[in-house]
Amino acid sequence: MGILQDVAKRVPSPKRSQEKSNNRSLRAVKMSPQLGFFRQRIRLKGGSNVSIPLGIVLMFPILVVVLILLLFVRSPGSESVEMMPGAGTPPSIRKISDKYDKPFAVGCLEPQVNAPRANAAFVVLARNQELDGVIQSVKSIERHFNRWFHYPYVFLNDGDFNETFKEVVEKHTSGKVEWGKISSEMWGFPDWVDPAVAKEGIQKQGDAAIMYGGMESYHKMCRFYSGFFYKHELLQKYEWYWRLEPEIKYFCDITYDPFQHMIRNNKTYGFTIAVKELRETVPNIFRYASAYKRKNKLKSQGLWEMFVEKPEERLEREEKEREGTKQDKYKKPLPQEILDSEPGYSALPDIDPDAMEGETYNMCHFWSNFEIARLDFFRSKEYNDFFEMMDRSGGFWNERWGDAPIHSLAAGALLGPKDIHYFRDFGYRHTTIQHCPANAPARQLPRTPYLEKTTLDEKAWREEDDYWAHYDPVKENGVGCRCRCDTDIVDVEGKQGSCLAEWVDVAGGWQTPATI
Repeated sequence: MGILQDVAKRVPSPKRSQEKSNNRSLRAVKMSPQLGFFRQRIRLKGGSNVSIPLGIVLMFPILVVVLILLLFVRSPGSESVEMMPGAGTPPSIRKISDKYDKPFAVGCLEPQVNAPRANAAFVVLARNQELDGVIQSVKSIERHFNRWFHYPYVFLNDGDFNETFKEVVEKHTSGKVEWGKISSEMWGFPDWVDPAVAKEGIQKQGDAAIMYGGMESYHKMCRFYSGFFYKHELLQKYEWYWRLEPEIKYFCDITYDPFQHMIRNNKTYGFTIAVKELRETVPNIFRYASAYKRKNKLKSQGLWEMFVEKPEERLEREEKEREGTKQDKYKKPLPQEILDSEPGYSALPDIDPDAMEGETYNMCHFWSNFEIARLDFFRSKEYNDFFEMMDRSGGFWNERWGDAPIHSLAAGALLGPKDIHYFRDFGYRHTTIQHCPANAPARQLPRTPYLEKTTLDEKAWREEDDYWAHYDPVKENGVGCRCRCDTDIVDVEGKQGSCLAEWVDVAGGWQTPATI
């Protein structure tokens, strides 16, 4: 009996084991109060002798979540990664080969306020109801550039500007302002187009939910900027123009004269953003542009390739389109009245690649709401022959051709990379697309405060000026001058749909340490 009692004392009972476990937990809490909670042990089953620390139980679901996130980030098809500004090397501060083009300035220069000016002007197309957006744009360009250079403005409207519009604008500008009206010949339907047919085509685009496709004024604006703005009487005396849109923003100080630098470097056309067009807006544009190039026996000078789809890109796009077609049959179709109006209308016209020498359009274009260009390029016989052919196709009405792909494809056919300048140092935003460079190291000169003369409240203008006085930090390979970028959206260079890579390809490629 004594032996059995002695053995029983040595064999741990469930109750005794639990007591020891609780004692160990209690000691752990006393030893490390912060970690004591996680060291408490819990049983795997009721009445079981097996227990594990609470911390391990809590860690398991966290590890699962981390693993899922890692798999998602590494997925090549993840759009979220493509849109993340921190994914990979920031493209906005990588160096591009200067084989054909390089920045006119890196960082800030002392503005040459007394240097000769080019024969140039800002061109603004606007209506009276856009006054607030126009003032936003004028204030921005005056603050960051024209307060030193005082270039004139040409305002154009298909109607008449009212006196309030003129008075307010002239209070904000430091250069001369001219006011012009666009004639019906430049703005309306051409003689060879039946207005009823054109209006019907525009209405169908609206019914098909094509962006701006249902807006008659938008079609007229695109055609005007494609083939007529440079013919307006107020622009005849100018050699250069800088397009200024309502509701745009500049983020960096531009302390040199871009017109003079374009002249010195023998440039024809300048851009700051290149993006892809919506495919449904221009299904046939490349057919006609390619036909013009072929008809006139034009050989590429190296820029046309920027707008041509690479074979591997074409295969990838066609595969995605096939997948999209499979999924479309499960989607709710358009309303029956639209489908009944013209059977098959919602499908894009078939295009024979052989008719374009096997080339297809990659949808890239220079975003023309900002452009600085020689007006004699647009006035040339070659450009006007190009526009006439495109215009006669009816694409400005039957489709929604923008002036941006028209200007870009004409440049691709008639110019080379050496004729184009990328204003990478310009910070610019229109709608939800922006490019804003990093500031250049050791090249940020002291900033002169700017009194916006229409602001009577001294506190208000000082606060606004103080905002721009606190510009972003400099970064290696930065090119900007006192830039302060909006942070609510990702730079276009880091987004899917940017055509920076296509420009870099024709401009000479990215610089590497071996080529610098």
